[in-house]
Amino acid sequence: MPAGKITMNKTLLLLTFFLLISGIFSMLAAQDAKPDTVKTGIYITSIHDIDFKQKEFAISVWLWLKYKNRKFNFLQNLEVPQAKSVEKSFSTVDSSGEEVYMQMKLQCVMKDSWRIANFPFDRQTLRLSIENSQYDSRSLIFIADTVGQHFDPRFALRGWSIDSCLMSTGNKIYETGFGDASLAKPQTVYSTFRVRLSIKREAGGLFWKMFLGMYIAFLIAYVCFYIHADSIDSRFGLSVGSLFAVIGNKYIVDSTLPESSSFTLVDILHGLTLFMILAIITATAYSLLLVKRDELKKAKKFDMIAAQVVLFIYVVLNAWFIANALSD
Repeated sequence: MPAGKITMNKTLLLLTFFLLISGIFSMLAAQDAKPDTVKTGIYITSIHDIDFKQKEFAISVWLWLKYKNRKFNFLQNLEVPQAKSVEKSFSTVDSSGEEVYMQMKLQCVMKDSWRIANFPFDRQTLRLSIENSQYDSRSLIFIADTVGQHFDPRFALRGWSIDSCLMSTGNKIYETGFGDASLAKPQTVYSTFRVRLSIKREAGGLFWKMFLGMYIAFLIAYVCFYIHADSIDSRFGLSVGSLFAVIGNKYIVDSTLPESSSFTLVDILHGLTLFMILAIITATAYSLLLVKRDELKKAKKFDMIAAQVVLFIYVVLNAWFIANALSD
């Protein structure tokens, strides 16, 4: 065999060997490659239009992101899960350095599920999260920027007090491959940045605004005990009128709240008031029976005892249910 041909074969073998080695190293490097990080921070400027009936609230925030991979393009690929609508404005991008710095104003209408068991002494948790719709957790992970304050307590939320504002990062799993047949398991994981606000309602004025009519209706029915037993028509008329007033008050309050399959504080207080008015009507009927037997003194004594018992039970049970709602 000619020497030139032997040399050419050796060269081809060496070239193939080096290509194979470089391919192995490339595969190992790809396996060991870490996803790029995106440092993310948020500042809440306003939370408003909290709508219990529609199960939504509106939030305005400043959002900033710092990252090195210029392909991420959050201006186009930013996703806000659980949002009914998202409006981006005042966006600025600085790519002059090694890192891309992006800042934008977000105005979102968010879906939420409210806990109304203790309404109006309720505590709620508001949630906001962001993702990149194009890159999953293999390419991108979020890191929270926790420096400084995250909301302005003077303007962020009216009528509520903010207990805490927590920022965290994690993964959100979608049980689908979005059409990618190469995946062994139909599952896609996206990195997510989460904000969670715990808020408590300042409910002193709202409570009396909602329940003052109910309490006045009860007091009108309660006055029946101090009307002479001979005026039985007046006593029954006031009691029945108070009964319908409480029912009307309950329908008005329920119209502002979402439907609930469990008993709420609103249901308990109205139910207790209706039961006590029923007790007053029952006591009035018994007083009428005593009057018809010509036992006026006994009827008057019964009215005084029943009045104290009904008032005591009503006040104690109201205080107990309200205290439980405040401490829950």
